[in-house]
Order: sequence, then C-alpha cells, then structure tokens
Amino acid sequence: MRHRRYCIQLTCTIMVKKLFSSAFFLLFSLAAWCQGELNATVRINTPQLQQTDRRVFDQLEASLRDFLNNTKWTNDVFELDERIKCNFIITIAKESDNNVFEGELAVQSTRPVYGSGYETPMISYLDKDLVFIYEQNQPIEFIRDAADNQNLPAMLAFYVYIILGMDYDSFSPFGGDPHYATAERIVTNVQNSGNSASGWRPGDGGKNRNRYWIIENLLNPRVKPMRAAMHNYYRNGLDMFSSSPDQGREAILQALEEVDKVYVAYLNCMIVQMFSYAKRDELVELWKLGTKQQKERVIQIMTRIDPANSQRYREIGS
Repeated sequence: MRHRRYCIQLTCTIMVKKLFSSAFFLLFSLAAWCQGELNATVRINTPQLQQTDRRVFDQLEASLRDFLNNTKWTNDVFELDERIKCNFIITIAKESDNNVFEGELAVQSTRPVYGSGYETPMISYLDKDLVFIYEQNQPIEFIRDAADNQNLPAMLAFYVYIILGMDYDSFSPFGGDPHYATAERIVTNVQNSGNSASGWRPGDGGKNRNRYWIIENLLNPRVKPMRAAMHNYYRNGLDMFSSSPDQGREAILQALEEVDKVYVAYLNCMIVQMFSYAKRDELVELWKLGTKQQKERVIQIMTRIDPANSQRYREIGS
C-alpha cells in the first residue's frame, strides 16, 4: 500500500466503543478504497462548432470528470490530498455524420514538491489524433483488458496510466513499471480490435509521434537511464530544494546528464522531447542561481536536446 491509513476512534462504553470503532474503520477504509487516484479537471472547447447543442458537451464533460476521478486505476490507497492533479482539455474542431467528433486532447499533470507550495509539471502533451463517437446520455466505460473499448475512454485510460507511471517513477526507481505495462496493453488491445482510429500504431501520423511511441520509448531499454534519473531529479533534486538548494541542483544536473545520454543513444526520442517541453520554464528558473559552470553545462545540454528553444535556455546565463 503506497499511502498511510488511519481510523477515527469513538468515545463510548468499552463494548460500544469497540463496535463503533470497528464499523467506522471499515467504512473509512471502504471510502478510501473507493476514492480514485486522480484530482482531474476536464474542459471541452468547441470554438468551431455551431450546430451541436452545448448541453451535449456539458454532459460529456461531467461524465468524463466522473470517469477519471471515480475510477480505481490502481490497487493503492490515496488520501484526498494525495490525489494527482491533472487536466484533460478537449478541443473539438469538427463534427461529422453519426456523431463523430474530431479534435485534440491536451494532457497535463503536476506533482507537489516537498517542503514548498510549488507544483512541478510532469507531463504537458498535445495529442492531435482525437476522434470519437458520442451520443447524449451515452455512458463512459472502460474495461482494462477488453479489446473493444471505445476510442475516447481508451485514450483517456492510456494517458491516466502514463500519468501514474511518471508519478510513481518520481517517488521510486522504476516504480511506474506496472502502470506503463497497462498502458502498453491498452495500445496492443486497440491495435488488435480493428479500431481504425489514428495514433495507436507505429506509422500513424508519421515522425514517430503518437501514443504507440510514447509507451515504446518509456519501455525501451535505451530510455531506462532517463527513467532512473527522474527519481534523482524529483526526490534528490526538487524535494531537497527547501532544505539544501545546492544539493538539489547537483542532483538535477546529474539527472540532466542522463537525459542527455539518452538523447544521444536514441536520437529524436519522443520522451526526451516531452521532458524538455514540460520542464523548459522550470529549468530556466532553477538555474538562474546556479554556479557559472553548472549554468554553462545546463545550457549546453538543453540547447542540444531542445534547439528550437535555445534562446530561452540562454536566459539562464544572463
């Protein structure tokens, strides 16, 4: 069990106290068990749709929020304040016949940093291959090992397990393995189901940029050093900042060295690019107070990994 649990004791006669304490513990444990792992917000934008009743999307928004927050995604118990904060933003650009919608899904998640009020970004990704069918009052359902899940619940479940995997990796080395394995099964099941939706197969979309490649990268042996480094980045780096900022920066620099090695070993690795996109602003702010040597090395690593934003990283040395 990943998180602590507690029970509330009642004051009464000894016999009643025991009975009530046991019953209360059982109810509290059941409530904790039923509590999901996510604190997810959902927003659906429809800037280009004119005909569809907005109430349809309001209902879908509420259904998706309930689906994400009230599903038990793991066997671990999360307290309310331990749930993972995340955002799912759907932008619908097109509606076709038979209630087929096309658009984009933006996925974001954060992790609290120990000893501070800061929440560090874990993933910030835009999936441009969103296609789904939805009719008003249609339930949102996902069965983990089924091959015939609808595309929208399957996509959301896939990203839930990516979010969980990244979160667990940050707390223990390779702690995300079981969640990445589930995400991989979702990809395989969709591929085997005959589902023609894009984003699930190696060649979809081109340039090795889709759901298939996200999980391929995360489970690829060439990326393991980066995944191990993420534990160092968060637990020995960011979580140490409040008590020892110099030690924290050194751990983060060590983690960036490993990310750089993965970039060299697996050129154009999607996960490296996702890391730089999520962490760009954070790294610039973190290293403005580093030593000159550290700043120069961070700039060197990040401008190689993320050349399109090299000017942003040079702000570290200014």
